[in-house]
Amino acid sequence: MGRRLIECVPNFSEGRDAQKVAALVEAALSVAGVVLLDQEMDADHNRSVLTLAGPPEAVSEAAIRAVGKAVELIDLNRHTGVHPRIGAADVVPFIPIEGVTIEDCVRIAERVGEEIWRRFEVPVYFYEAAARQPGRVNLENIRRGQFEGLREEVATSQERAPDIGEARLHPTAGATVVGVRKFLIAYNINLGTSDVEIAKRIAKAIRFSSGGFRYVKAMGVPLGSRNLAQVSMNLTDFEQTPLHRVFEAVRMEAERCGVAVVGSEIVGLIPKKALEMAAEFFLRCENFRPDLVLENRLADATAAGGLDEFLEALAAPRPTPGGGSAAAAAGAMAAALGAMVARLCERRDYDYEGDRQYLAAAVERDSVAFQAVMAAYKIPKAERAPVVEEALHTAASVPLEVAERSFQLRGRLEVLQREAPAKFSSDVETARALAAAALAGALANVRINLPGIKDEAFRLALEERVRALQ
Repeated sequence: MGRRLIECVPNFSEGRDAQKVAALVEAALSVAGVVLLDQEMDADHNRSVLTLAGPPEAVSEAAIRAVGKAVELIDLNRHTGVHPRIGAADVVPFIPIEGVTIEDCVRIAERVGEEIWRRFEVPVYFYEAAARQPGRVNLENIRRGQFEGLREEVATSQERAPDIGEARLHPTAGATVVGVRKFLIAYNINLGTSDVEIAKRIAKAIRFSSGGFRYVKAMGVPLGSRNLAQVSMNLTDFEQTPLHRVFEAVRMEAERCGVAVVGSEIVGLIPKKALEMAAEFFLRCENFRPDLVLENRLADATAAGGLDEFLEALAAPRPTPGGGSAAAAAGAMAAALGAMVARLCERRDYDYEGDRQYLAAAVERDSVAFQAVMAAYKIPKAERAPVVEEALHTAASVPLEVAERSFQLRGRLEVLQREAPAKFSSDVETARALAAAALAGALANVRINLPGIKDEAFRLALEERVRALQ
């Protein structure tokens, strides 16, 4: 049997708290065989999106665990943002990639929905190809009224009853919508105005539900952090309604309103074919780079190590991944060499493989932590300070954990070098050097974040841990 791969793109109602989003990522990646292809946070939408891929069984469990963590951490009673939502884990779509059919994914979605109710008592609705009722094929029909409206209606209207679970919402986590679809492109176009009514007018003109393009869903939203209005879209079949056609329609509608298009953005990943159908300069994508292409990221992530992808990302002209991720990668390589030598020498007194896995995961954790800091500074000023503080806590804590792990690893490698046969001396010496580099680089990343932390007790505790490593 050939390789079987699916993608899952869960959307969570949290885009401002870096620690919570990091916990969602950690829960998903606790399942072996799952790779994180992309992670997005948006403070205005107050929403985060993970793109997971791997074998069906692994991705299914990863999605369930991430939903469970969202139930634990996110309270919709306190949630505000411009994106509509009915759940802490709002939408969990599955997409066939290789060796898997739409029908296979429908069965996967049904199992996942049953487990979400069984484990967390969060009711589930099914949409798109997994829909059990014609009126629930379209997500917007299920999400009508959002969390607050659905909470009132579900107890009295059979029409709003969930597909799985009792006719009540979870008190803090609401409901979750699970589905199966073809690859969807989340594409936003930003307008040179803060007038959201213009964005809403354009969205109405181009979306299918009000007479526009067949495979376009659209809404107008304000971007408070940038003082702009945005036409936020989902393109459900880019081959039938291509990106460039949608862009041109939005541009012309905007010009009719006396407004310019100031840029566009891709949220998550995009198939290579979609870009082959539209030139990069024509779309004016503000954030385009090769690793946004689904096939490129998937091929690299599932290849041995993904080293080329990491080095290419490290060399790219953007802040993440940066020095903290590189330090963690150096530590992971040191641990891998230690594991190799220990196995060849038949030494089982220490688990170098555990260090390797921990430090390899920290490569992505450090990158996510820094992205969260950047996102925190974009939220409205009145709400910014506590979010920035939490983001800085994580941005300092992750490299400190890398430093502590690398410090311990370096000491064990010194013992290994003294006791291993001479023929392995070059391998262990290289490992020691890498561990030392990981320690130095991680500490540098801790120190650069410390001055911004306002919580004096937290900062002093971190400084004490740093001194212990010097």
